[in-house]
Amino acid sequence: MSRPPLPPFTLETATQKVRMAEDAWNTRDPERVALAYTIDSRWRNRTELLTGRDEIVAFLARKWRRELDYRLIKEIWAFRDNRIAVRFAYEFRDDSGNWYRAYGNENWEFDENGLMRLRIASINDLPINESERKYHWAQGPRPTDHPGLSELGL
Repeated sequence: MSRPPLPPFTLETATQKVRMAEDAWNTRDPERVALAYTIDSRWRNRTELLTGRDEIVAFLARKWRRELDYRLIKEIWAFRDNRIAVRFAYEFRDDSGNWYRAYGNENWEFDENGLMRLRIASINDLPINESERKYHWAQGPRPTDHPGLSELGL
């Protein structure tokens, strides 16, 4: 299976890959998201270590059962050859109605088919008031005219 754009990345193709990942994660569909990763993909997400698509699907299903009204924005930070670094922020609420903005960085490594074989994520959660939310689009991918992280001052 091939997932263009393929490495080695240019600024244009790395930026496209980042937006494709953002759009997929905003669907909150674990099966769809997992297709972007190799069968044996390895993740470090906060304190969890995952290996393979089955673990990725289970992790994402758990995540989105807890993180309600999830909205994510990713922005390219750097790239080289088959690696991309991104920064991101997402907003969600818990089942008690408390809102959070999670900030983080990810390092990605891709195989020759454009599938991510390694994802290392560092993430911190910040409680926010509902009035401090910045992401107000309908569930699903961020509209193309919605500001990104830099434009939002994040």
